[in-house]
Amino acid sequence: MSLLDTRFPAVVLRVDRNPFHHGTLGAVRSLGRAGVEVHVVADAAESPVHRSRYVRRMHPPPHPGASADDIVAVLRRVAGHFTSPAVLVPMDDASAIAVARMRDALAPFYLLPAMPGALAERVADKAELAEVCASADVPHPVTLVPDSPERAAADVRRLGLPVVAKWSRPWLLPAGSGLRSTSLVRSAQQARELYLRTEEAGSRLLLQAYLPPGPDRDWFFHGYADRSGAVRAGGPGRKQLSWPRGAGLTAVGRWTPEPRVRELAERLTGELGYRGIFDLDFRRCGTTGRYHLLDFNPRPGAQFRLFADSAGLDVVRALHLDLTDRPLPDGAPLAGRTFVVENYAPLAALRPARDGRELAWYARDDPDPGRAMWALWCRHVTGRVRQRLGAATAPPPAPTAHLIPRAASPSLTDNEKASS
Repeated sequence: MSLLDTRFPAVVLRVDRNPFHHGTLGAVRSLGRAGVEVHVVADAAESPVHRSRYVRRMHPPPHPGASADDIVAVLRRVAGHFTSPAVLVPMDDASAIAVARMRDALAPFYLLPAMPGALAERVADKAELAEVCASADVPHPVTLVPDSPERAAADVRRLGLPVVAKWSRPWLLPAGSGLRSTSLVRSAQQARELYLRTEEAGSRLLLQAYLPPGPDRDWFFHGYADRSGAVRAGGPGRKQLSWPRGAGLTAVGRWTPEPRVRELAERLTGELGYRGIFDLDFRRCGTTGRYHLLDFNPRPGAQFRLFADSAGLDVVRALHLDLTDRPLPDGAPLAGRTFVVENYAPLAALRPARDGRELAWYARDDPDPGRAMWALWCRHVTGRVRQRLGAATAPPPAPTAHLIPRAASPSLTDNEKASS
């Protein structure tokens, strides 16, 4: 007998066009292995996910930048394939926010956690998260929101270099802009230039105090808040390797018990009345040892499969069980278990793992996505190398200043063009 109620299908939704998002594959496998019929609404042009044996059907996703109404229209068309409501699993911030906002319109077709529609957007917005943490007494780095280029430069001097710069709503960043959701600012001029790209970024610029580094610096907590508000499944983990190094996604993570991280996660979700899957990122201050919340993602983290316990429960299975009125089993944490993303940490994937390990792409029972990922990754890396070599060997552009009358306005910098 399956742990999950297989009468209810699942729809895994991803609006972001990232073909290397291994969390989507993790959700497909977790539900599919339990016998659930899994449909995926995501870009299938290159993604290895569609090669999984556990995908019943791929459906075209909403177009990039789609509105919440557009996403609902796509999901209603997909719902026409089912005879019973489906459990909906958004895998990125944009889709999670749209689904929460349009919960009433989706309720006849999908099973969704009962949560205020604006809450997902509130916690995902990094500017509002600072206020949320203050009200819940959860440590958060000092965060300033400049309202002009001059104020951005002044805030950098006030915080002290280096400073962490973030866009408050990173899911709005346009593809191909070169803007990163988080970056390290090392001068007042750099902060001023970033501010000038605010209109292009689509959300406010935040400047955040840089926490002194120390051992065991980066942590995360994945969990599922059930209908009563109790945090089930998941647990605290430590980021052992990131990509890019020091400020990127988790390439190698380890399930590491830490009561202080758990207590902060439970306090915050309890204060908010949060329901559903969440992924929190913490940073431990090297001076004080306090854990500061950096990000609140209202959806599964890409490495959520790290926290599959002795009963086989993870946050995605917890969601399906809770929404279909099935009891959640009480499994034991598998402390020490690791999760490795092979394309970002190939050597770590080859080392012995005494306490157990799961790979993001390769699985013995579902090998095709891993093979497809490596083929795609090789093309991706080769393309990047060629691009860089081409940029390095390209001749400098011919000077054109003599063609422009002296009386004309001076040329704009790239940042000024973006903000005009």
